[in-house]
Amino acid sequence: MLAGHDTPAMADPDLFSQVPSAEAQIRELRRSLGYHNRLYYSQAEPEISDADYDRLFRELEKLEAKHPEFHDPNSPTLRVGGAPISGFQQVRHAVPMLSIDDVFELGAEAVASSGASCPEQELIDYYRRLQKNLDRDEVAVTIEPKIDGVAVTLLYRDGKLAYAATRGDGQTGDDVTHNVRTIRSIPLELVVQNGHATRGASRASVTDASIPKLLEVRGEIFMPNEAFAALNNERDEAGLATFANPRNAAAGTLKQLDPKVVATRPLAFLAHGLGAYEGPVLETEHAFHELLSRLGIPQNQPILNASNLAEVLAAVAQINHDRHALDYGTDGAVVKVLNRAERERLGFTSRAPRWAAAYKFLPEQKETTLNHIIIQVGRTGVLTPVAELTPVLISGSTVARATLHNQDEISKKDIRLGATVLVEKAGEIIPAIVKVIRYPEGAKPFSLFESVGGKCPSCSGPISQEEGFVAWRCTNFQCPAQAVTHIKHFAGRKALDLEGLGEIVAEALVRNGHCQSPLDLFSLSEDSLANLNLGTDDAPRRFGEKNAAKVIAALEASKRKPLHRWLFAMGIRQLGESAARELARLHRTLSEIPDSEILAEVLRDTRTDAKKKNEWLAKYTITGDVGRAVAEAVVSFFKSTAGQHALVRFAELGIDPVSENYLPIAAEADLSALPLAGKTFVITGTLSMDRDEMKERIEAKGGKVSGSVSAKTSYVLAGEGGGSKREKAEKLGLAIIGEDEILKLLQG
Repeated sequence: MLAGHDTPAMADPDLFSQVPSAEAQIRELRRSLGYHNRLYYSQAEPEISDADYDRLFRELEKLEAKHPEFHDPNSPTLRVGGAPISGFQQVRHAVPMLSIDDVFELGAEAVASSGASCPEQELIDYYRRLQKNLDRDEVAVTIEPKIDGVAVTLLYRDGKLAYAATRGDGQTGDDVTHNVRTIRSIPLELVVQNGHATRGASRASVTDASIPKLLEVRGEIFMPNEAFAALNNERDEAGLATFANPRNAAAGTLKQLDPKVVATRPLAFLAHGLGAYEGPVLETEHAFHELLSRLGIPQNQPILNASNLAEVLAAVAQINHDRHALDYGTDGAVVKVLNRAERERLGFTSRAPRWAAAYKFLPEQKETTLNHIIIQVGRTGVLTPVAELTPVLISGSTVARATLHNQDEISKKDIRLGATVLVEKAGEIIPAIVKVIRYPEGAKPFSLFESVGGKCPSCSGPISQEEGFVAWRCTNFQCPAQAVTHIKHFAGRKALDLEGLGEIVAEALVRNGHCQSPLDLFSLSEDSLANLNLGTDDAPRRFGEKNAAKVIAALEASKRKPLHRWLFAMGIRQLGESAARELARLHRTLSEIPDSEILAEVLRDTRTDAKKKNEWLAKYTITGDVGRAVAEAVVSFFKSTAGQHALVRFAELGIDPVSENYLPIAAEADLSALPLAGKTFVITGTLSMDRDEMKERIEAKGGKVSGSVSAKTSYVLAGEGGGSKREKAEKLGLAIIGEDEILKLLQG
């Protein structure tokens, strides 16, 4: 089944072997996927291809859906996140999670004022205290990077993850198990491997004797440097506030109540300490790390050794030099006494162990000159200011640019052109301006709006700053900087579902000058599409006649798509799927919306005649999906230059999408064609058709599909499996129906 003869896998049954039970198949698939997760995420030594891994994953999903009685919260299939939780429960730590005392590298001013002999004076004093308390000159210690992450504890009972918790106050922390399960580098079930989990090693059978009965691992959850940079870029593009550093990003993610959100964030984990433990004696720190290796738990590296003060100072200097190449933020080095018996002798203070200390490095900062500020236009229209600096070497690399994020950041730091600024790498990777040191004479405060003359630097279209957002954004539907994103969204499955028109094709269309906006797609000829170069001039790759024919056919079919799909496809700010469907319920055609009386009434000032307004709107029973923010966004779009241009193009193309769920006033309508009007459905489990297709069929008949079960749910449509939603429905006494029943309801 899998490549590699030592890879754990189920044997193929033959005429003389017994076919494994469903439970055995599920158990073995879980173990196999766990094994490959460890190879991929912890050791970077995968044995199988992504396609083979996906095949095993889908096989397990199908078996689990058919056999919900074998549910396991630690299954690899649940790493994508479960249902949102209402809040965090508290966990009492089996062993207190204490902090580590800090000792600091001293700056020049601190050395001079304190009378210290060198910047490492506090570290030297700490090691001398160890010598004194243990009554000898040489004290063996380990030195490792201090990860700038969020402290957590993972508790395993009989090899299975029982819970994960934050440090909290050291005695009690938040239960974050739901979120931690989404982190693929964390094993949910411990598996001992011969040869310490090296590539090609045979997997030993799991027995009670091969893993500790109780193991509590302390470590840090963090966001890798490159992933953090990508996340901040995405937030900048979306007009959201960026995270200040990787630790803030990790902490904010771990506090999310929806594990599905956490699953989309690239968190990682490294172990560095031991809490509660029942197993063979671990005499040294090395024995603990040996245990982590045998169990496939990712651990902090490198671990350096020292037995005297000179070696300690050399090891710390090495980590300070090498840390810039690590894929996580570090702000120091942790020194620990090697021998655990000696740790017992040294003991603890009320808040920290005496046998460990964190030596905090000074952040490397350099002065340089801010020469210019350029304004970049992201693919979602957000205008991002970027400082161009006189190049300066910081933390091992040359810094010539630094993001300024938005106008609020510029104003807060009083950024001005020509200023001498202090620059550092925030989180060791993202260049940031810490502060302004001095200005040249006559320097004026910088205004993003004035610097671009109130126009998008890419298309000269209007820019605006929406209420509640810090970013300035180009509002031009035709903006070439946003064209690829708009076309990709326009062609998406939940929009107009233009088969064959993905991101690569969209980029080629824009790059070769064929399209500047989604509506330009309708001007394409089959010949121009067939000859579209998806590659480069040096390595051309034709789109081809067959692919071109598919796209042209999909474009022609899209003209008959219902109104709500067109509204969603247009990518109007604030207008999601549910809001688009509600707008389509209230309006018969697209051409009615720009002059909509309903939207005008939603936006009308209520201070003088709120009662009259509310009475007028009441008959439409508008859902919360279309509130003031959505109404403002839609009206503003159709009044804008881009919106007016879009309406002209619609008229030229002869396209005026029609609603398939038009029902503005339910009390006056004939509901015979909408048998599900007023009914709310929740879909769970595996159906014979795609869920989105079923959702559309229900909504086309007047029903509403919700993502969560509540007392207001009319029906729960349950396929194979169903899990927690089915269980909740049963507890609430709700009607649970299958596909046969929903088809009858759809027919009326």
